[in-house]
Amino acid sequence: MTLEKLENLVNIKQLKKEPPDDNEFLGMLESARRRLNDCQIEGLSEDSRFSLAYGAAHGLSLAAIRWHGYRSDNRYLVFQCLEHTVGLENA
Repeated sequence: MTLEKLENLVNIKQLKKEPPDDNEFLGMLESARRRLNDCQIEGLSEDSRFSLAYGAAHGLSLAAIRWHGYRSDNRYLVFQCLEHTVGLENA
């Protein structure tokens, strides 16, 4: 992981530094777990299931960035930062 890349995003005002909060982090994980469980409910429309799964993915991505002490107001940026926050390959 290259957290210096996240610092570069702070320098250009794409990310903000904010101390991690364990309760916030755990709440994000729990919310994502609920959404992942709910997206498997039979009878929900595909749109609803997708929305729940997407919300869970965003919540987990946001939790990863918050774990490292950063915050983003840009929804797409938390996904792009996964390469640096959890070591996922860019592909």
